[in-house]
Amino acid sequence: MLIQEFFLYSVQEGLLFGILALGVFITFRCLNFPDLTVDGSYPLGAAVFALMMYRGYGPWVGICAALGAGAVAGLFTGFLHTFSRIPALLSGILTMICLYSVNLRIMGRPNLSLSEHLGHRTLFVILRDIFPSIPEVYVRFLFLCVLVFLLKLLLDVFLQTEIGLSIRATGDNEILVATQGIDPDNMKLVGISLSNALVAFAGAMFAQYQGFVDVNMGIGMVISGLASVIVGEVLLRGKTIFITTLQVIIGSVAYRLATAIALNWGYNIGFKPYDLKLLTGLLVILILSFPVLREKLGKA
Repeated sequence: MLIQEFFLYSVQEGLLFGILALGVFITFRCLNFPDLTVDGSYPLGAAVFALMMYRGYGPWVGICAALGAGAVAGLFTGFLHTFSRIPALLSGILTMICLYSVNLRIMGRPNLSLSEHLGHRTLFVILRDIFPSIPEVYVRFLFLCVLVFLLKLLLDVFLQTEIGLSIRATGDNEILVATQGIDPDNMKLVGISLSNALVAFAGAMFAQYQGFVDVNMGIGMVISGLASVIVGEVLLRGKTIFITTLQVIIGSVAYRLATAIALNWGYNIGFKPYDLKLLTGLLVILILSFPVLREKLGKA
């Protein structure tokens, strides 16, 4: 594969996972809520999209259905935490476990193909037909750049509305929010639902990108999203909402480029494709431990 094509494909995947990372950003950074529902809502969005396509609906209906399913999954996690008073981490784990069976129910089998030969005209197939004279890799790249940037701007606007500010304040200080007459539980429900709707949307888009859906495609997605958020904070400094969400997208692209390089050229030092999850975990551990290591080395 040419270096240019390798770069474009890696950036495309980074942009797709940037949508997921934006969802993770809402729960982990805005709400300070460690939500593991992501590992279940990501394949949920892909499964619901595939179901709509198999039933003859267009990609836009499938995407809307995926968004709704992700929001419901997040709402379920939110209710477990706010109504049943189950700890945040356990609430997400319980929903994730339930969603594995739900996803199998929706799909009817462990994996599904979204082949064009079966009449499944995804957004990427439609775009290819609209611009036949432009190489498909460039069409996908430009489309994803526009899509992710628009989502980023919409999220920026939302986080500066009254509800968005309340969600951010809830993550900072629930007691203070309650004294202002705002129910922090309601803000958690809105934030977690929005987060998982974005994650499910990312799953639906990636299903169209790769042409198939697998029930296990969500394993480790929350770690990938968190890694993107952390890498972005290291690469780009700033405190405004515009910069903060831009950090997430840049971090996602950089993280995907790094893992793609490691897997494509790392075979010389023993890396294999099945080492991806190991690389992800080690990268997150290294980044999280870096401030502590730097402090200890400075004192030595």
